[in-house]
Amino acid sequence: MYTNEFLAAKRLSGDDPADQFVEHVFSNSASKAQLQQWMHSPARPGSLAEMFPGVAMIQEAAALPAWSDAYLMEQGAAFFARHSEMIMNLLGLLSLPYCYTAANGAMVLHLSNKIRNHTTQRLFDTAIFVWQVMSPDAFVPTGTGFEEILKIRIIHATVRYYTQLSGKWDYSWGLPVNQEDMAGTNLSFSFIVIRGLRLLGFKVSAEEQAAFMHIWAVIGYLSGLHQDLIPENATQAEQLDTMIKRRQFRMSEHGQELTKSLIDHILKVNNSAASAGDIIGLMRYLLGEELSGMLNIGVPRLRRYKLFLLRATHYVKSFRSIGDYRKEYTLGYAKFKSQTASFHTSNHLLAVHPEP
Repeated sequence: MYTNEFLAAKRLSGDDPADQFVEHVFSNSASKAQLQQWMHSPARPGSLAEMFPGVAMIQEAAALPAWSDAYLMEQGAAFFARHSEMIMNLLGLLSLPYCYTAANGAMVLHLSNKIRNHTTQRLFDTAIFVWQVMSPDAFVPTGTGFEEILKIRIIHATVRYYTQLSGKWDYSWGLPVNQEDMAGTNLSFSFIVIRGLRLLGFKVSAEEQAAFMHIWAVIGYLSGLHQDLIPENATQAEQLDTMIKRRQFRMSEHGQELTKSLIDHILKVNNSAASAGDIIGLMRYLLGEELSGMLNIGVPRLRRYKLFLLRATHYVKSFRSIGDYRKEYTLGYAKFKSQTASFHTSNHLLAVHPEP
């Protein structure tokens, strides 16, 4: 299904509606300033459509795909609420370095000074995005999830616009933020997270996996990901992941540099009893030996007895009863905001947070 020829073509494709919109808006300084103001404003459903009426991409931004399933989306949000703390940690310990192994795609991040020089703020911004789209009410008509996703879609188009203008881009890498890389990123936030939870000892049922992957499939679709790059089930997700890994994963200096910046951030914000060696050792365990080697993660493996205790603890936690998942989400998000408030006042962020 996901052949080399198919993915090679996707590597040359971006997001035409978003790219055309950004190119049009940026041709006029007044409209550009108007868009920039909206991008930095709190989400207010429908506000961009008021600024730029008649743009199909914006008018359709809150239209769920015909195949979306409200029940699965609710269950996916409930699964996140139940495991939010560990999922957020996994995005930093597994999903991001996993993406950095895709050398050509990671070049976009390497060329961006923001991710290298302002790592903590960039990861915080992404964490906010994840919390917003995982909200129990993110996709109701008045929910802010649609607008948050539209902002990400426009950011991606803006990155493509400026990266190509920079003269630093080599098109042998594909198009900046192309469809193949977008598909890989979406997998890293969904399928790879499920893999990480299981590696850590959590019991995840097939139904829970399907629900969590479904809500991320909807997010991918709304973000401009082509329908034929959205797996319908875990088997297809495995096939797509395998092909992308075979085509794109290799050792690169910029992938290693991005990983080092990420690790420095994780260690800076760590306030747990875990040592630096244990934290990086856990990252190595989650990624596996091959990918850890590509990213130059050279710490010793996590001690077997520590891994056993960690997995056993998480396995037991998998069976805890959960009441109102909305309350679980609210409590988790409040804890996150409290921690980030502490960081901004004392320069100590007390959690690991990822980037898309």
